[in-house]
Amino acid sequence: MPPQNPFAQGLALHQRGQLREAEALYRQALADAPEDFGALNMLGVLKAQTGAAAEGLLWLERALAQQPGHAGALVNYANVLSLLGRGKDAVAAYDRALATRPDAESFVNRGFALQSLNRPAEALASFERALALEPRNIQALYRRGVTLNELGRTDEALATYDRVLALAPGHVEALNNRGYIWWLNRKQWAPAIADLEKALMLGPDLPYGQGAVLHLKMYAADWGDFEQRKTGIVQGLRRGGRVARPFMFQAVSGDPHDLHACARIYTRDLHPELPSLPHDPAARRDRTKIRLGYLSGEFRDQATAILMAGLYERHDRSRFEVIAVDNGSADASAMTARLKQAFDGWLDIGGVMDEEAAEKIRAAEIDILVNLNGYFGKHRMGVFARRPAPVQVNYLGFPGTLGATYMDYILADDVVIPPGEERFYDEKVVRLVGSYQVNDDRGRTVAAIPSRAGAGLPPKGFVFCNFNQAYKLTPETFAGWMRILARVEGSVLWLLEEVAPFAENIARHARAQGVAPERILFAPHLPPAQHLARLSLADLFLDGLPYNAHTTAGDALWSGVPVLTEAGRAFPGRVAASLLRAAGLADLIASNTEDFERKAVTLATDPAALAAVKKRLTRDSPLFDTDLFRRRVEAAYQKMWQTWLAGKPPAGFGPIKSGREP
Repeated sequence: MPPQNPFAQGLALHQRGQLREAEALYRQALADAPEDFGALNMLGVLKAQTGAAAEGLLWLERALAQQPGHAGALVNYANVLSLLGRGKDAVAAYDRALATRPDAESFVNRGFALQSLNRPAEALASFERALALEPRNIQALYRRGVTLNELGRTDEALATYDRVLALAPGHVEALNNRGYIWWLNRKQWAPAIADLEKALMLGPDLPYGQGAVLHLKMYAADWGDFEQRKTGIVQGLRRGGRVARPFMFQAVSGDPHDLHACARIYTRDLHPELPSLPHDPAARRDRTKIRLGYLSGEFRDQATAILMAGLYERHDRSRFEVIAVDNGSADASAMTARLKQAFDGWLDIGGVMDEEAAEKIRAAEIDILVNLNGYFGKHRMGVFARRPAPVQVNYLGFPGTLGATYMDYILADDVVIPPGEERFYDEKVVRLVGSYQVNDDRGRTVAAIPSRAGAGLPPKGFVFCNFNQAYKLTPETFAGWMRILARVEGSVLWLLEEVAPFAENIARHARAQGVAPERILFAPHLPPAQHLARLSLADLFLDGLPYNAHTTAGDALWSGVPVLTEAGRAFPGRVAASLLRAAGLADLIASNTEDFERKAVTLATDPAALAAVKKRLTRDSPLFDTDLFRRRVEAAYQKMWQTWLAGKPPAGFGPIKSGREP
């Protein structure tokens, strides 16, 4: 028999997964015939498969030089371009291939490339073309569902995921995505948790699946396996696993080491630092003002804006130019209208990809870019990963480290990050005097106060409250609250209403602790002004761990309701303590759980003690002095900026006062 062609031998080995041997044979074929189209084409594919996509692209270009219109080589070329992040070039290559050989797989890949370019309507059309050729193409159906959800067409997305799961009942990603739609868009807990639990059962390594299931269970106070799931997540994190997103993990862990590890794993997985051009200090030294950019997904009637609005308005315009970098959240609310007047410029990045958004920020020559989301809400970590500004600051939205090397500083105080704990933060810690949390001294509008009956409260009896979202409530915290209720006759606990089965589960837990469920009341969600009005009817706000009340604690203090807290071990569990110290109410910071419960009972049973606390609770405290905070934070910004102008690396400092403080 004549010797077999090296290319044919290499192709057979390639198909069996023996890539090293296949590569050697492809190279042998090219040594014999340097322009062998088949060997050039398949060597390009192989190199991309083994992680050398850029080299693979060169081999494919040589193949296409031989046969420019070859549909298969064009598809391979497009696939590698897509892998390299060159979406526009990939779409053009797919179009050339599809002009001669329309096939479903290429339409799917073309749609995926269009999604990467933030062109969802065109991507959807591409997936529809694939389905016209192959109506049962699972990948085309799945991507159609993803794109419909991106376009806000959630009814159609749900129906599409239903079709995927009818054809492939074990499709983990479709189950996971459908579960999120049931929860985030429909607020239907039962089908959401069913989908997420099934997805995790079928795919135990589903990225961040363990955390998602526990987070959703916490919204319903479904605590039957809380400790088991929490332990599994902690063990997974300590092995370096992608088991929980940082935002949800803060609600179950008070360990600063684990919180740091969680943030680092998530950042390196989804938002790693990307190459960027350096910023030149010499080009900015002659500026008379620091150009300050606040990037947020919440420039609307939401907690971040409610806290920050007064700061935006009061920044010293002789030293700062203040730019809103809006991630597409502005609406027709009175708050958005107020914010539009508060800024010197408004940069909308909501409809563009991270790369283009970073380019817009760089072109605006923003000096200090403040990240007000972190991993909360509509965040844009991918923008910060491209370092569009010379100085980048983590503040307010996410109470902890982002685990990102491209974030230079975190604004804090010596309560939320005590000296010695800098090792748990990738950012350099900047401590302000007083509380790190800004408060707008004229931003909390309060409606007319209702009667107790009008707010759903009994005519008499002490009213404990907690208006945090349900995901912050842990079994341990709730058990402590029930012990307090049991010791204060006639008292009630007032919680924020959540979707079913939250109330049913809370009633069951209360009964198990020996407390009549009728003593737990639920407040429906109301606009901020009406909520603050009814909040003043409460007597004492009971905080929890490991995630304190933050904005909700400020709301209570603003409304004249004392907050009782216990300082935790990490930033999220120390915020209420920071607020109370700044308000002159440090005696409401309990030293441990027993002290917390003892203080709560004393305040509930001793009217004189409660009255004395309320007398000291005033809006005239430094906590609500927006201009004082403004001077302190501007002093911090100026020090950060001078450090960069001097060519020095970021360095922590503080506590920092304003220029007028002794």
